[in-house]
Amino acid sequence: MRLVRVATVVLLTLVSTRGLAQEKPGAKNTKAVRFGKLWDAKGKLWTNAIVIVDAGKIRTVTTDASAIPPGAEIIDLSKYTGLPGLIDAHTHMTFYTDETPGVPMLKQMANIVPAVEVFLARKGALRTLEAGVTTVRDLGADQYMDVAMRDLINRGEMIGPRMFVVGYGLYITNTAYKPGVNPPAGGIADGVPEVLRVVRQQIAAGADLIKMYGSTGTDDDVTGFQTYTFEEMKAAVDTAHQFGKKIAIHSYGPDGARDAVRAGTDSLEHATDMDDATIREMAKRGTFYVPTIDHNRYYIDNGDKIGYAPGYKERLQAFIPRNLETARKAFKAGVKFAMGSDAIYTMFGENTRELGWFVKAGMSPEQALRTATTNGAELLGKEKDLGAVAPGYLADLVAVEGDPLSDINVVLNDLKWVMKDGAVVVDRRANSPR
Repeated sequence: MRLVRVATVVLLTLVSTRGLAQEKPGAKNTKAVRFGKLWDAKGKLWTNAIVIVDAGKIRTVTTDASAIPPGAEIIDLSKYTGLPGLIDAHTHMTFYTDETPGVPMLKQMANIVPAVEVFLARKGALRTLEAGVTTVRDLGADQYMDVAMRDLINRGEMIGPRMFVVGYGLYITNTAYKPGVNPPAGGIADGVPEVLRVVRQQIAAGADLIKMYGSTGTDDDVTGFQTYTFEEMKAAVDTAHQFGKKIAIHSYGPDGARDAVRAGTDSLEHATDMDDATIREMAKRGTFYVPTIDHNRYYIDNGDKIGYAPGYKERLQAFIPRNLETARKAFKAGVKFAMGSDAIYTMFGENTRELGWFVKAGMSPEQALRTATTNGAELLGKEKDLGAVAPGYLADLVAVEGDPLSDINVVLNDLKWVMKDGAVVVDRRANSPR
């Protein structure tokens, strides 16, 4: 028995040592990170910048090498351009699937054991970091797996982006009656009293914000029929705000979008074919728009593997131009945008492709980058912690090869290095020690 215990300890030690090849988030040693260029998202493009990082936060940004503290670890990224860690405002981190041959992704997700799903989700979490995304707003999970995943990451037991989660999104009854005892499924809320209860239930479970499905539309379904009334949306918004929480409302179509904006939602997800009055109201109120254009491209590319029925390509191909045109109109009208990928299944790692669509919608590369930095931080209510490289901010940094302010594709294709909370979590440099 003693030999078995000794062997077990040795095995666990080896596993732990391998895991520590990647720094555990929250490492407290002082680092000096050198960049050839640094876009700090505060209005300045630095040359030969040095970012001093201590205890997971940025102590200072300078060009003076004498400011480097004695004994600091120096990370030379002088070949690269530095950016703040990026923020993806719309993901579904726990809905991860692999590409098991012959098994459609939708079938993989059916009746999966929650513990298994959270364990598998670590793969998507790593791929998200590899895209330069160090923070996500995760908008819907089953059985509070998102709460568990957030907490595991925060404790350093799982490597992944910082997560802000909703628990269950609110949606209307969508299943037939079955005789017998049928406890209500998580998230279902019909009518104002039920909306109030379910919003409070998510907050009690530890949700950081609230999500509401204000219309049909998901996966290969591009319908946008309004599901919640204005009164129900207003009840959700007011209750969330009463508890100091923000709310995101999903609407594929214009009607749910109109009422979501009128009700005071903090962000509007997906909305396509919005009328000019709704867009003007968004600009007036400061409502964030998260159009998630690229996820439909992903569905077209992977629909057969996912398990969609024939005809999905035509529906999605017709929807994308409408989605893009709505984004173009909203941008011209002065609506605030946040980058959201709607990453799900095997899409993790492709999170920043949305930025390419924003440039197609009329943004400059710098304006597109702001949707994934300062705007994302504002949407989260974390403007003093995230989305910029400045003293007192969390030490989330990204290095890319090339000039992202002239070519947004640099961010999508040439990312070399990522730091989160002062710990290096991705290093793709040639001859890297990692």
